[in-house]
Amino acid sequence: MGDDAATSTSIYIASAEGGTGKSTVALGILAFLSATGGRVGVFRPISRAAAGERDYLLEMLIEHTSTDIGYDDCIGVTYDQVHAAPDAAIAEIVARYHAVESRCDSVVIIGSDYTDIGNPSELSYNARIAANLSAPIILALKAAGRAPAELRDTTDHLLTEIAAMHATTAAVVANRCDPAQMPAIQAAFLTLDVPTWCLPEDPVLVAPTMAELKEALDASLFSGDPELLDREALRVMVGGMTVEHILERLSEGTVVIAPADRSDVLLALVTANAAQGFPRLSGIILNGGLRPHPMIDALVGGLESTLPIILCGHGTYDTARTAANTRGRVAAGSARKIEAALELMDRHIDAETLTRVLKVPTTEVMTPQMFEYGLIARARADRRTIVLPEGDDDRILRAAGRLLRRGVVNLIILGDPGRIARRAQDLGLDLDGVELIDPANSPLTDEFARIYAELRKHKGVDFDRARERMLDVSYFGTMLVHTGRADGMVSGAAHTTAHTIRPAFEVIKTAPGVSTVSSVFFMCLADKVLAYGDCAVVPDPTAEQLADIAISSAATAAGFGIEPRVALLSYSTGSSGSGADVEKVRVATELVRERAPELLVEGPIQYDAAVDPSVAATKMPDSPVAGRATVLIFPDLNTGNNTYKAVQRSAGAVAIGPVLQGIARPINDLSRGALVDDIVNTVAITAIQAQNLTAQNLTAQNLAGRSDAEQADAAAAGAETAGTGAGESNGE
Repeated sequence: MGDDAATSTSIYIASAEGGTGKSTVALGILAFLSATGGRVGVFRPISRAAAGERDYLLEMLIEHTSTDIGYDDCIGVTYDQVHAAPDAAIAEIVARYHAVESRCDSVVIIGSDYTDIGNPSELSYNARIAANLSAPIILALKAAGRAPAELRDTTDHLLTEIAAMHATTAAVVANRCDPAQMPAIQAAFLTLDVPTWCLPEDPVLVAPTMAELKEALDASLFSGDPELLDREALRVMVGGMTVEHILERLSEGTVVIAPADRSDVLLALVTANAAQGFPRLSGIILNGGLRPHPMIDALVGGLESTLPIILCGHGTYDTARTAANTRGRVAAGSARKIEAALELMDRHIDAETLTRVLKVPTTEVMTPQMFEYGLIARARADRRTIVLPEGDDDRILRAAGRLLRRGVVNLIILGDPGRIARRAQDLGLDLDGVELIDPANSPLTDEFARIYAELRKHKGVDFDRARERMLDVSYFGTMLVHTGRADGMVSGAAHTTAHTIRPAFEVIKTAPGVSTVSSVFFMCLADKVLAYGDCAVVPDPTAEQLADIAISSAATAAGFGIEPRVALLSYSTGSSGSGADVEKVRVATELVRERAPELLVEGPIQYDAAVDPSVAATKMPDSPVAGRATVLIFPDLNTGNNTYKAVQRSAGAVAIGPVLQGIARPINDLSRGALVDDIVNTVAITAIQAQNLTAQNLTAQNLAGRSDAEQADAAAAGAETAGTGAGESNGE
């Protein structure tokens, strides 16, 4: 692994000029290796940062590695060191690189940024470094503004230059291609003896955000939603003409520059941005060092516009020149650019050839990045339809944009379609293809009310009451799943656990043979993934419930590629302790062995004996589970919830979940503090759960769910109590 330098893989991303989009290539390669190649680090032979500054590209890439190597350790030398003594600088680079390599299975090396290293040429110097590091080069080219034949001639020259330094070129990426020219460019590269890929120009990647324009102009935010400063300025226009001519020239993502005393322009743009039929702007720049008149200020405030409007002190010419020269950076926190870069690489570079080029090492390590990549890949391989009831939450919309861009699932989002569409435009999101449904105005509402009233008539529910229930997004979303219009539902960003799962108990009910609905968290540690159950639903399970949780958790783990070795945890190991709590775990363990004899299970067992081979060798030397457990079952919610949070915070683990189990169809709950990444992962998990349900299982589940209404009501009542406990345990 990482301790054996001879088994590690390295790749050097180099270019011969600026503006090649090298960061896009580096990010895509790094993400691919992190998802498939174990412990992956990044190394920057020559840092671009000046004294006292940070290398923003390196900082961004470090966030996507699967090691804990610090920023300073990832840098070889500075430009000043190269200028002073080029040969000594290479020796220092080699030494510092090997210190990183020794801790990794793979290393992505990011070449310098064409900032005048000196003589010989910068590419030649990078090739010398690559040769000394025994790292093959992926050459990034800028295709923008070049004809295919010219690009091929340039490539031949650069490959010769690399070979002259005794370095090897592994592949070529022609980046920022005119989409219309891509077939011709690909044809021009057919005779190259190394793999070649073409990436089309994506305006998002080169466009500055409003925040970057604000910084470049030393401007201040006059009004608008600060959250929207991260939207890209796809076009900058000087609004020096009359209002009607400005309006007819607007396009999506435009930023308009106008003097601050042009009240007519300001009011027209703010109004147009909110009007149907007009494109959504990225912002307005008011220049000249003035502020709008107080009455205009009050009027803009009264319109409650979210459009970012910034003030700067420059004249129109200097403002326009600065804005035109400000280039977007793929940096840490540039969520939309990072997603766009990953999507480009994912779509246009085939994984099989890339695996061969990179010589991805075989490893048994499972990093968080590898697990998350597997989730997305599996979900995308058989796209399912997932309903997101909370369409008024920006996090849900951002997650939806990411899921759609990468083709992971089909989506139904609930809420007012007009409001959702307008907010998506404000956020710069493309939700094309999403089905937007407003329960208050949907023809499905009456149909669902009739079905629900029939299911709940034994509880005195009539049509009018049922229809009122269907206006609740959780009930409406659950009915979409129940009727087969959606394969699963993810909710909870703005609702309690009980609110999310109560409708499922009333309508969908539990799976055959399951009487306890519970949950697991996938705990992604540095080199493995464990399943923790139950940390979110059942407050104080009985022995029978604990056995249910163990069996369900083992099945969930297996469904996500984790070989289940089940440990039922207690404060004592084996027969060393006694007491009611230990006895409950002992009885539950025997129940698991009776009901699922094929499972490897151990209990009662302490956590250290379950996961640490050295402790297991002392306490349970003959156990097939001790020291190797992958599914850890906690005796109660108090223990489980606190343990997963302690491991998450103290060990830096990535906690994915809770994943609900035991419901007949996939319904999953989010924490109200969920991040966009959490939502994306949970949607992918829900889609995979749906994939794992066969048609035969669905039929059996429907029959079992409707066979005994009173028993289902009792289960729903239990879920309501458990859901309340889960909400409290999650700090909600």
